[in-house]
Amino acid sequence: MPATSADDLSGNGFGVEMVSTGLHASGFGRVGDGRSFSFHVDRRHLTVEVYRPRLRGPVPVEEDVVAATTRSLEHVDVGDERSLTAAVRDAVNDAQPVPRTAR
Repeated sequence: MPATSADDLSGNGFGVEMVSTGLHASGFGRVGDGRSFSFHVDRRHLTVEVYRPRLRGPVPVEEDVVAATTRSLEHVDVGDERSLTAAVRDAVNDAQPVPRTAR
């Protein structure tokens, strides 16, 4: 399970800062508008959380999540960094806003 950096700054500012491949793949990165995201693989499903810009601390908390998605990795090679990064990029683009509860 290599842990490396895989930046894809193809005009939209998307970049994966760290990716660990394999059955329990995970990582994090940034979207072009200043938001950050994290992802992890669990039971052949990719879960992505996108956080609000300008986080208060180094570790996001539940109220920092502004969008999320989960998708199947049935046709993704989680051992291949490029394949996994492409799946993450697509998931970040498809992430849906997280509803806010009344405080």
